Amino acid sequence: MTADTDTQNEYDDGLPGPGAPTPLSSLEGVSGLTSRDIKLFVDAGYNTVESVAYTPKRLLEQIKGISEQKATKVLVEAMKLVPMGFTTATEMHARRNELISITTGSKQLDTLLGGGIETGSITEIFGEFRTGKSQICHTLAVTCQLPFDMGGGEGKCLYIDTEDDV
Repeated sequence: MTADTDTQNEYDDGLPGPGAPTPLSSLEGVSGLTSRDIKLFVDAGYNTVESVAYTPKRLLEQIKGISEQKATKVLVEAMKLVPMGFTTATEMHARRNELISITTGSKQLDTLLGGGIETGSITEIFGEFRTGKSQICHTLAVTCQLPFDMGGGEGKCLYIDTEDDV
């Protein structure tokens, strides 16, 4: 693996980007957690802070070499890093206002879709053979990188073809 590949999922500060899983090793040294403790969790299949935060304490206590106190410590620290709980309607409304609609390149299709393809969601495109599905996807791969004033998202694109037809 090259250095470029290692840093693809990281920002310039070396930290994972938003939404990226947090390695469990980031808890090392916090509240007396040692590298040995972290290794016990990793060996048991808990590689990320999120995987620990969503696991009931009684399951963590069953890991060989982890005491009840240690399980409580790691769970408390993991829950501090992982946002858990309820989201208010006001917060959800604020998030919805931040979404961007990316143009499909067709004004009529954008109108049918209520402004274009919305970011932050999954859009399924399906249909018969040779109806333009791949063409729409290729167009979106370009338009998502365009500036906002041109109907784009000023973002980046990762195109994954699962049918090997491109």
